[in-house]
Amino acid sequence: MNLATPFPPGGNQPVAATLDRVPQVEAVPTPVLRQYLRMVVRWRYVILGIMAVCVLLGLIITLLMTPKYTATASIEISRESSKVTDIQGVEREASLADQEFYQTQYGLLKSRSLSERVAQQLRLVDDPKFFTLFGAADHTPAFDLLNGRYPAGGRVERQRVAGKVLRDNLSVTPTRLSRLVDVAFTSPDPAFSAKVANAWADNFIQTNLERKVQATSYGRNLLQRQLGQAKERLDESQRQLVNYASAQQIINLPSQSSDGRAASERSIVADDLATLNLALSQSTADRIQAEARFREVGPAGASTEALRNNAINNLRQRRAELAAEYQRLMIQFKPDYPASKAVASQIVQLDRSIAREEGRVTASLRADYREAEERENALRRKVNSLKASYLDLRRRSIQYNIYQQEVDTNRALYDGLLQRFKEIGVAGGVGINNVSVVDAADTPQKPSSPRLFLNILASLLLGCGLGAVAAFGLEQIDEAIADPAEVERRLGLPLLGAIPKLRDATPKQALLDRKSDLFDAYLAVQTSLSFTTERGVPRSFAVTSTRPAEGKSTTALALATTLARGHRKVLLVDGDMRSPSVHQFGGVGHERGLSNFLAGDDDIPSMLFQMPDMSLMAMSAGPIPPNAAELLMSNRLGMLIDRLLEQFEHVIIDSPPVMGLADAPLIASRVEGVIYAVESHGIRSSLVKTALGRLASANARIFGGVLTKFEARKANYGYDYGYGYGRSRDDDK
Repeated sequence: MNLATPFPPGGNQPVAATLDRVPQVEAVPTPVLRQYLRMVVRWRYVILGIMAVCVLLGLIITLLMTPKYTATASIEISRESSKVTDIQGVEREASLADQEFYQTQYGLLKSRSLSERVAQQLRLVDDPKFFTLFGAADHTPAFDLLNGRYPAGGRVERQRVAGKVLRDNLSVTPTRLSRLVDVAFTSPDPAFSAKVANAWADNFIQTNLERKVQATSYGRNLLQRQLGQAKERLDESQRQLVNYASAQQIINLPSQSSDGRAASERSIVADDLATLNLALSQSTADRIQAEARFREVGPAGASTEALRNNAINNLRQRRAELAAEYQRLMIQFKPDYPASKAVASQIVQLDRSIAREEGRVTASLRADYREAEERENALRRKVNSLKASYLDLRRRSIQYNIYQQEVDTNRALYDGLLQRFKEIGVAGGVGINNVSVVDAADTPQKPSSPRLFLNILASLLLGCGLGAVAAFGLEQIDEAIADPAEVERRLGLPLLGAIPKLRDATPKQALLDRKSDLFDAYLAVQTSLSFTTERGVPRSFAVTSTRPAEGKSTTALALATTLARGHRKVLLVDGDMRSPSVHQFGGVGHERGLSNFLAGDDDIPSMLFQMPDMSLMAMSAGPIPPNAAELLMSNRLGMLIDRLLEQFEHVIIDSPPVMGLADAPLIASRVEGVIYAVESHGIRSSLVKTALGRLASANARIFGGVLTKFEARKANYGYDYGYGYGRSRDDDK
């Protein structure tokens, strides 16, 4: 059966063309947390060593430290002081949400002036024991002892240093959600710590009171000066107002408010105009009423007034009686009857009397109407005259009102300042403080530092951090390929498989055991290799590495063995003519082999030997030539591969290492592709990349990488590359 390769003799197709046939599997990125975890596990001994050193140093430092004692005084800082009176001082009061107030108080507790005041009160400025206790004595003239005492000339410098020492050993800790503040002082002397903490609280209260008194005193002086200025402005504005009123003859009378107090002023012209205008309105109403009564008089003098006149009503009643008497007489007598004539004469006389009375009423109404009309006209003329006078007064009162407003403003300012001046005077005499001591500091009974547990814990955390930094640094500078995933991530090669490191057997012994971990691993590599071409496992390929002893010969033998056990005809060729090793697996010599054929000997069968335990044929490297590269540069290698593929299904070449030799690129250019062996924890990734670059320059196709001598326990990356590693073989029986 002719199983000739479809590739042209003497080499491969271009790399780009062959890579298109390889199924591309998108690499799943490793989670960041897992990457850090495996980095920590890999460098765990470094991290643990650094942690142990830090803990030991922390223990030693803790035992050598001087015990220190902390005394704490608790004070309460209220937002506003207790009020004896309702009168407020100069300082503004903090609102419920005014956190700025408390932050200011905390800053005042740590102020330089307060610390120097405490040092002055406790007489620490001239105490050599104090500076020696805290190691604060400098080699300056201010700290030179003369007869056991400090010189007076350096007192200012010592006071500054003493204040700084006190501040450095003081802590101010507010109690959350309360108005309490803990003032703690730490020193090697417990009694001294309590004394300083209590003195600090007392001096803070005193300085707070003094600050309020100073603020009130400053406010009084400021208000007193402002009162004098306001009084002068008020007097000047009043004189200006009076002079202008006299010059313009403006006379205003003070008006009274409803509660009897003086209100704004009013002018006489305005009062007269208001009075006359009211009288004019009344006069107009009277005139209208008189005119209406006058217009009601009828042609016969009948009017409403006439009807209401008693005299006219009596005359009409008398006439009605006589008219009735006359009608009665006319029934019996004639008009010329004397009695009838007398009655008729009386009726005529009564009519004349009624007419005269009605005429008098009409004349009276006419006189009333004319009188009301004249009075109205007189008042209107007077009102018009007062209007002109009032308008003229208004024009002249514009500047007057300006002066009046200035007087009112100055008077209001003066009254306000005077009232505030009186309030401050009362408030300044009330010595109530908003700061009080809740708990005085007691002498501590046990030291606050050093605290062994906390120091050990801090040392442990520090060691953990330093160890993590060291592990990260070592991880960055370490170029070893330890993780199978790094074959693809660092080298850019598809991973064909990871081969476990043998401990108790030789590679040949492990391959003869079909249940061994090594055989399972190479079987997985063969499976991955079957996906690299359209036909499955390539018919001709070479196995190489960067340098010797990386497991390339074992990989070539193992792949030949797995393929042969799959009932395929496989030939293993030892291509390393500089350091041959395949003949050792068969227990034969290398007197005839590859070098003989490359030198011109065509007797291939004499160069082959059987490996019955592996079920395959092999070809040794032959005698070691003076220059193997010159033999490989000829076309004889390609011819050999073509002739071998006519008899065997797969030809596997154990190629020499890449670095330092030209053999591997020459062999890689004659086969379908190359399997690259990388030793786990044994070679730098940069060196492997350089070797891969040499193969790429020879247009060699690289099927993938095999990570050899891999120790899953040593890698500790959390992956299960076991292929059944560690499982009991008894379970498979």
